[in-house]
Amino acid sequence: MQRIKSYTIDLTRIQGRGDFRCPKCGIEISPDDETEDAYTILEPVIRGDCLEKIILQCNSCRSQIHLTGFHILNKIR
Repeated sequence: MQRIKSYTIDLTRIQGRGDFRCPKCGIEISPDDETEDAYTILEPVIRGDCLEKIILQCNSCRSQIHLTGFHILNKIR
């Protein structure tokens, strides 16, 4: 049985427009990609009325990626 790898990416620590590479296989993941060819959104995690993180799955290597850093957006609202 293959174990699923899990990674955390803090969006406040990446440069650019939110694009990043999967930590395991290197495929580019872009927030502008609405096709879900590269990734699938598994679950948004909400605490109270604030988005805490989004859990994605890379469609290439099946790794789970936990996107954090949304607290900055919550402060802007």
